[in-house]
Amino acid sequence: MALEEPAELPDANAASLLARGAHPDPFSVLGPTHDGRGVVAHVPGAERIWAVNDTDLVELARHPDAPAVFAGSSLPFYRLRVQWPSGLVVEREDPYRFGPVIGELDEYLIGEGTHRRLWDVLGSHVITHEGVAGVHFAVWAPNASRVSVVGDFCSWDPAALPMRARGSTGVWELFVPGIDEGAAYKYDLLDRHGRSLPQKADPVGFGSEHPPATASVVRRLGRHDWLATDWDARRTEINRADAPISVYEVHLGSWRRRPNGRSLSYIELATELVDYAADLGFTHIEVMPVTEHPFDGSWGYQPVGLFAPTIRNGTPSEFAAFVDAAHSRDLGVIADWVPAHFPTDAHGLGRFDGTALYEHLDPREGFHPDWNTLIYNFGRPEVRAYLVANALYWIDEYRLDGLRVDAVASMLYRDYSREQGQWVPNRDGGRENYEAIDFVKEVNRAIGDVHAGTAMIAEESTTFPGVTRALDDDGLGFDFKWNLGWMNDSLDYFGKDPVYRRHHHNQLTFSITYAFTENFLLPISHDEVVHGKGSMYSRMPGEHADRLGNLKAFYAFMWAHPGKKLLFMGQEFGQPAEWDHAGQLDWGVLHDPGHAGVQALVRDLNGLYRAEPALHRFDADGRGFQWLLVDAVDEQVFAWLRRGAPGDKHVVVVLNLTPVERSGFRVGFPLPGRWREALNTDSRLYGGADRGHGGAIETEPVPVGTEQQSALLTLPPLSAIYFVEE
Repeated sequence: MALEEPAELPDANAASLLARGAHPDPFSVLGPTHDGRGVVAHVPGAERIWAVNDTDLVELARHPDAPAVFAGSSLPFYRLRVQWPSGLVVEREDPYRFGPVIGELDEYLIGEGTHRRLWDVLGSHVITHEGVAGVHFAVWAPNASRVSVVGDFCSWDPAALPMRARGSTGVWELFVPGIDEGAAYKYDLLDRHGRSLPQKADPVGFGSEHPPATASVVRRLGRHDWLATDWDARRTEINRADAPISVYEVHLGSWRRRPNGRSLSYIELATELVDYAADLGFTHIEVMPVTEHPFDGSWGYQPVGLFAPTIRNGTPSEFAAFVDAAHSRDLGVIADWVPAHFPTDAHGLGRFDGTALYEHLDPREGFHPDWNTLIYNFGRPEVRAYLVANALYWIDEYRLDGLRVDAVASMLYRDYSREQGQWVPNRDGGRENYEAIDFVKEVNRAIGDVHAGTAMIAEESTTFPGVTRALDDDGLGFDFKWNLGWMNDSLDYFGKDPVYRRHHHNQLTFSITYAFTENFLLPISHDEVVHGKGSMYSRMPGEHADRLGNLKAFYAFMWAHPGKKLLFMGQEFGQPAEWDHAGQLDWGVLHDPGHAGVQALVRDLNGLYRAEPALHRFDADGRGFQWLLVDAVDEQVFAWLRRGAPGDKHVVVVLNLTPVERSGFRVGFPLPGRWREALNTDSRLYGGADRGHGGAIETEPVPVGTEQQSALLTLPPLSAIYFVEE
């Protein structure tokens, strides 16, 4: 039975604002009236509306000035029955009869800029609220005068579902009953002056539409049933500074494709890529950014959906399955993370609520000229909290084992890639970006507090001090830093015709002078095989056999040099072509025994690196390295010792980097006795001529250099040999 006394219709101004989708406080008008006796509904396009429950029904009256606004008597636990012009009648819950979802503590932490788990509060969440199933939406937009959630569920009408403002926090929220996972949505905002803005994807959205579509998609978190349940302890073990760390860097979209050109899904990669990397002996897979990004050609480094694994390869739960599969094969997973900048796409973070919300207003601080991107305002607590929470999210929800932080140098320096007058000095007149430095320390501290053992890796190209020094020792707190100086010098040296190498001798020796100043990782990354640089194979001088010989010698040099290892996909078998993100690796070259030999060498280098602690235990400690031969400039022969802790076997490495075989070449050894030839890049196993020592050598008491023992060696051209003491 209907209540007898109808509610008053909203005044003409309120009704007009609702109809135009401009009301700043829809909950002050819509839903149950304050006295509980009436109900006001706004349903664009409705012909008639009733309030109904299990026993009663009452028709609501249409507003004379706003045909989508209806009012009438209320009912306990009412629903709305809506008749559309077609005659179709549907029942639905009224979003405006539900109370808030966000609690006071969350409001306080958001307002303070210290909420470490923002993704639990913001974004879209499938929940049951007040006994009804639906999706809760929440977004931070403090300078908007109205925010609506739009999607297929409301015909993308901004007037249909305006959200509730949560006071000084700047957060807007709305519980929308009756929708579920898979719904596409955006936020429609009016700026502080009531002007319409481009519709925005959710900054904390967990899923996205397939590009070029740009809407966010409601996705449930935590749906994967993890198999590697004890992985947290293992993560700490595999990421230690004294552990063997050999990283296989992958662009998931172009590692391998199906005959129709389709990239592999996360589920397919969970077997094919994981099995491949494990078979080659790598300890980690590093994925280039999997965060959602609109432009394929950015390779993920211009992300819009920082909380969404790209749908190009599958859903969030399928990405979790990929990580879990890697863990099941004892592989860590590292993801590239991009907190330095973001693209200017209209649906992204730029001018999100009509103001420079996430970025700096001044382009001298807020715009990156090299990449045409916007720079986060690291001095704003809410922005820092957003990025810190994002880093924690990937470790917490997807159990990643590390983050490789992109473009750190661009954050640390205000004048990065800028001319005089194009940047703003810090408060002391200097170039260091104090706010970014504080942010980097904050994110590293947060990761260490919550997920100790996670590897935080800096791509940092300058001499900024203390990148991997502990936070308590005034360092930045990273675990590892890319050694880009080693990479540049080494590639330049190996790219020279051997006849000229003696003039560049120091390029191969200089890196040892600073090798132990940071915890370094030696990167041969995607950056070295794009933009006309060619591939690792094509960067080597000479004809085919010489290129292969040089490349094998380079990898042996790299794996014996202090520092953890990283190798980009395709380079493990010497792919001749430059990397193409739109294609796939040139797997066909593995029919060539020379390229198959390079792949076999990388497998054995990884195996030896893991098996012999001397090759990894003191990667960041000068005790682990000693030159045995450093001044053979004319011969271009180098020899050094890698040593570990007491009880570890010593390893001697000898390189001949000319195309001349050197027989009877005497090299000093640190200990007398028999030394096993553990690896020789000229072995027939790697496509070589098998010139070497028949498996082992015996030292003689003939002093050479600082050593009292030595041996006469046969050094094949363009080769490296590892000797392990027996």
